Amino acid sequence: MEVRFGLLGEVTAHVGGRPVDLGPARQRCVLAALAVDANRVVPLDTLVERVWGAATPRRGPAALHSYISRLRQALAGSAEVDLVRRSGGYALVVRDDRDVDLHRFRELAGRADAASLTEALGLWRGEPLDGLTGDWAAAERVRLRRERLTAEHDLVDVVLRAGGGGELVADLAERAARHPLDERVAGQYLTALHRAGRRADALEHYERLRRRLADELGTDPSAPLRDLHRRIVDDDERPGTTRAPVPRQLPAAPRPFTGRGRELDALTAALDRGSAGRTVVISAIAGAGGIGKTWLALHWAHRHVDRFPDGQLFVDLRGFSPDSTPMAPAAALRGFLAALGVEPTRLPVEPHAQAALFRSLVVDQRMLIVADNAADAAQVTPLLPGGDSCTVLVTSRRRLPSLIAGHGARHVPLDALSDDESRALLTARLGSGRVGAEPAAVAELIRLCGGFPLALGIVASRAHTQLDQPLAALADELRDLGLGALDEDDPTAGLPAVLSWSYRALPADQAAAFALLGTAPGPDIGLPATASLTGLSPRGTKAVLRGLEQASLLTQDTGGRYHMHDLIRAYAAGIAQRDLDERTRLAGLRRVLDFYAHTAHAAAVLLHPDRPAIHREPPAPGVRPQPVPDVPAAVAWFDAEHRALLAAQRTAEAAGWHRLVWLLAWTLTTFQQRRGHRDDQLATWRTGLAAAEHLPDPADHVLAHRLVGLAYSNLLRHDEAIGHLREALALAERHGDTMQQAENHRVLAGVWDLSGDNRSALEHSVRALDLFRALGEPVGEADALNDVGWYAAQLGEYDTARDHCRAALALYRRHDDQAGEAAASDSLGYIAHHTGAHAEAVHHYERALTLYRDHGNTFSVANTLDDLGHPHLALGRPDLARAVWREALELFRAQDRAADAERVERQLDTTH
Repeated sequence: MEVRFGLLGEVTAHVGGRPVDLGPARQRCVLAALAVDANRVVPLDTLVERVWGAATPRRGPAALHSYISRLRQALAGSAEVDLVRRSGGYALVVRDDRDVDLHRFRELAGRADAASLTEALGLWRGEPLDGLTGDWAAAERVRLRRERLTAEHDLVDVVLRAGGGGELVADLAERAARHPLDERVAGQYLTALHRAGRRADALEHYERLRRRLADELGTDPSAPLRDLHRRIVDDDERPGTTRAPVPRQLPAAPRPFTGRGRELDALTAALDRGSAGRTVVISAIAGAGGIGKTWLALHWAHRHVDRFPDGQLFVDLRGFSPDSTPMAPAAALRGFLAALGVEPTRLPVEPHAQAALFRSLVVDQRMLIVADNAADAAQVTPLLPGGDSCTVLVTSRRRLPSLIAGHGARHVPLDALSDDESRALLTARLGSGRVGAEPAAVAELIRLCGGFPLALGIVASRAHTQLDQPLAALADELRDLGLGALDEDDPTAGLPAVLSWSYRALPADQAAAFALLGTAPGPDIGLPATASLTGLSPRGTKAVLRGLEQASLLTQDTGGRYHMHDLIRAYAAGIAQRDLDERTRLAGLRRVLDFYAHTAHAAAVLLHPDRPAIHREPPAPGVRPQPVPDVPAAVAWFDAEHRALLAAQRTAEAAGWHRLVWLLAWTLTTFQQRRGHRDDQLATWRTGLAAAEHLPDPADHVLAHRLVGLAYSNLLRHDEAIGHLREALALAERHGDTMQQAENHRVLAGVWDLSGDNRSALEHSVRALDLFRALGEPVGEADALNDVGWYAAQLGEYDTARDHCRAALALYRRHDDQAGEAAASDSLGYIAHHTGAHAEAVHHYERALTLYRDHGNTFSVANTLDDLGHPHLALGRPDLARAVWREALELFRAQDRAADAERVERQLDTTH
């Protein structure tokens, strides 16, 4: 029968929905002391200390045994709970940690979305551990209240990020009164007051807080709070403005977890010393593959998540992934910056500038950064924060001596679990009854698994799914096969024997899918892609994946994607080579690549419907492209599958499927351009260009050269860009491809503009305009009209510029192209200002700003704000000029555009 325990109020237990009489307060305290560490052993002396404290009676251990016996009797109605004696202590063993409301609360709060946080807070029934006395209960109550307060803060942040605030004023006023020196509460309260239109009240509250901090603590408000105050003073944080997100990237806490007490204490001690000394804390967890490094890091991180209120970042650096090279630090940085709310258009081009922006964003933030599966210290160093408020956890199969010597990292070596810890892990998975019934077999399994959590987990999963097989039979089988080596110097070695009999126990459909998954491109895979890989129906695929997950051969994340441990994936790839014939392997691989290509094509057409159609071969039999209903779904699909698509292109290249390589490049173009994946875009199209050399259609060569040129231009590598674009133009002219000629002239104009040669830019844009008109392409004509107008304006030819930009604006409006309308309005604002029509310029610039903001184009927003200040100043409005320049300056700094920021600073210095 189902069992539920409650700690977030009075201590309660329910079996099958009915309340259980837990006896007197001391007996309830025993249950609570075990439930806070459900599925973990609580040492006897710790348990006694929690129940009696300093007033422990001489017969305390005997009384404890009596209480536990009574609790066992009270809970005897459920097979899903047990109170078990372990070496040195006791454990409350439950089917799932979430059977205890405290652990359910922590899991929900960790998701950090509004619905989950609301549900988490709804679990609270009053004071935690209500009715219990003693020092431990009092201290635990304080800690739990702090966790609840953190969740309340997180929920407020979610509401504020969504643009709310005014409705929170009353609650936040009460909270600010209860926590007068809590700067996070103060920041939320100030924001809510400002959103509610109570600017004066917000400024008054800040001043009271500033004086109180000075009087009571001798300190000033933190930098983020001072910045918020400045924005309220300037009145430039308007209601509805969203705040940067608080990242909550930690994967789910591992369950069950056992042992590692010494390592957990070492990590906590390092955090405590760093907090006291105000130094950045770096801990490097090192050990062999499968030893439990990530398991330990995530468990510790979730236990201390309340100490990192400004967020937690997590990245798998894939240092020892068998199917790909380690992740570049720049790619990890881009992921972190996206999690911190940086729009793709704000990302600097150079990796060192990205690192500088990251360090700027996390300075003074109490954040946890987990860099998992690092190949070496060089991969980690660019991810280190520059301040002293963050904590960094690094896991690697290597010791990373340069990180220890050069950055003061604490080395935390991880060895195998002890026999007692291994037994506790098996008991948590299989139950005390089954483990206790075969002590010799359990001892042999522990010996053969060598204390590796991965091996123990696979053994437990096998035993759990074969309840009629004695553990002795599993031990005999494992002894006969041998465990094999697990050498950290060989990233593909590990547990072949355990995996071999786990594989042999699979049904035929699961075994075939397991082998094919070892060949699939990318670090993870979704269910639709797996269906095409295996050729199974979606329902059959889901059943197969569920079986592999239950066998601990893969895991599913909260986003529904499936991952294999590096060692297991390497084993699966070997199985595919050994057990599948080449025809079967290649057929599965072709199906999954066709799935990616055809789904990506549908998504790409949604993102850019005016793009010329391309020839595609029909998908292979058994391929089920994923339906993509609209633009938001297309963007979400590309975001989820981007790394898999890059790997798919590399796989297609290795297989010699050149048309597929080119098609994958084509499908990624618009997404990568809009998301700012500049390095990936160049790599994608360089691969596409190499594939085009094997294709018969010259249009493929032309397009590949043009898009390689565009990618180089985005990276400001002008000479290389021009070389490819000239080659593309020559090929297009040779083969009479007028559309490609027009597109190439447009891109060439942009490159010359970035190089400062406006006359050449104008010549190319005029040629593009003539070609688009000859083709009867109205959107292309509008783009070229605006280009001609802009470059003419740069040369002072304002009448020509105005005529062309007005014509472009009319075409854009006729075809409902708001992104184009924004660009044309911006151009007309520039022309109006430079011809003395300053009020008209303000009108055009403000229209452009509205449209740019609607489309999330913050790069252009910064430019237009900078331009808008000049007609304001010309109209005698220096206050408005300074206001827009301050906003532009903030964006330029955030985008690491130093020259633009310096120019605006000079404008502000000379404007009064």
